[in-house]
Amino acid sequence: MSVQVHERGGGRPAGGQLGLDGGAHAVVRREDGDAEQIGEPVIVHELMHTRCICQPPVTATLGRVARTPLAQTSVRDALDSALIAITAAGCDTPRLDAELLLADAMGVDRAAIVSDPGRELTPEQARRFQGYAMRRAQREPVAYILGTKGFRTIDLLVDRRVLIPRPETEHLVEAALELPQGGRVVDVGTGSGAVALALKAERPDLELLATDASPEALAVARANADRLGLEVDLLEGDLLEPVEGPLDAVLSNPPYVADAERGTLAPDITRHEPALALYAGEDGLSLIRRLAAQAGASEASLLALEVGFGQAGAVAEIVRAAGFEDTHAVADLAGIERVVVGRRR
Repeated sequence: MSVQVHERGGGRPAGGQLGLDGGAHAVVRREDGDAEQIGEPVIVHELMHTRCICQPPVTATLGRVARTPLAQTSVRDALDSALIAITAAGCDTPRLDAELLLADAMGVDRAAIVSDPGRELTPEQARRFQGYAMRRAQREPVAYILGTKGFRTIDLLVDRRVLIPRPETEHLVEAALELPQGGRVVDVGTGSGAVALALKAERPDLELLATDASPEALAVARANADRLGLEVDLLEGDLLEPVEGPLDAVLSNPPYVADAERGTLAPDITRHEPALALYAGEDGLSLIRRLAAQAGASEASLLALEVGFGQAGAVAEIVRAAGFEDTHAVADLAGIERVVVGRRR
């Protein structure tokens, strides 16, 4: 008898293509001509219905049928298959996403993917990439799929317990680089530890503290600190409440999305990133008001806050009212004012 893999519902063979199908099953063709389905169906996400998995007939022994491997595929064909699904899912950067995921699945850098499109994947690499592409088609962020995210000079472990660090958050680190030698700095709402750890890496003379109300987030930050060998005092609690002693600077990427704006966020965010790190009341400024007041009551000379689109003016007023009279906003690469920096005169 022979065993073939057919696409559920029929379909033409895909030759060497990577299978990202709506489902596939193994069929045994007996000598008497009857066909019998064996094994468990291979189910994948409906958005990824692109090409069937089909292998030439292979000899098998009754009662001992191995799972049929994926057909060999090239980098070019694997990317083409994934791009159909990821694009259909509405992802903003489908080719970049597919290339990053494929590079990780193959254990190479992205340059190797771009420079050698004819390179063949092993069956294990093809299976791993298929799983990655399925998850991305369900709008899971690439950083969560890969488990890491670069931030300034460091690489961070990230998962659904923490917000994914964004490039605009790097401005918080830049605001503190010119602090006096040996200054004491706190990163409020640290999440993965991105701001505190990046600043410690670039200014090892500073004393870094980091707070978060989520013990799950602090576990991720602690894992990152241990992995990077950087000393940061991690404290569980609300805003500045767990911090004792004088401070020179307060940095924070707090929740700032207004409740009414929940529906405007991408599915990547609403389905996967922690709500605790995103939403902050009717106008999105409830935590910023509380934090600015606490920072004003401390001895800190610097307060730097990441803000949402269109919030910089209102936040600057809050920061000035808290005692940081000299304020300015820092724009990101898109020209959007993303960080408000306040200093005492």
